[in-house]
Amino acid sequence: MYGMVGCRMASHAGQTIARVLGRELANRNINIVSGLAIGIDKYAHLGALDSKIGKTIAVLGCGVADEDIYPYENYKVFERILEKGGAVVSEYGLGSKPERKHFPARNRIISGLSDKVIVVEAKKRSGSLITVNWALEQGKDVFAVPRKYFFKKFSRNQ
Repeated sequence: MYGMVGCRMASHAGQTIARVLGRELANRNINIVSGLAIGIDKYAHLGALDSKIGKTIAVLGCGVADEDIYPYENYKVFERILEKGGAVVSEYGLGSKPERKHFPARNRIISGLSDKVIVVEAKKRSGSLITVNWALEQGKDVFAVPRKYFFKKFSRNQ
């Protein structure tokens, strides 16, 4: 399994790269683990869902009941993950609301479940880099998409 993380306010290129990477890894039967956040996480999950064979795992920083899902705007992604045989996991009980302190712990689980972690687009002070630090502490390989790929022209159909 590969974890894929990045910023919430992702560029169009970052979204496209995350989706293409998610799909191509899933097509090679590599499951994608991410946090169901807006931005890169969402597109990593969508890429895996685009694959005929791939699965994706969403790790939440809140409960997993329908009314707990955060951010709620990704509820349809949550449903698709479950419909396609993926998983949604959390260390928080039903009814647990998202709290700021939950997300660094969620990032620990993303890296813990992953064999490798890919950072697509991240800010200097971000949850993505918290995930990277957890991954390095856990002895995982960490990869980053080189900046030059963000200047490449991507079509919306990729």
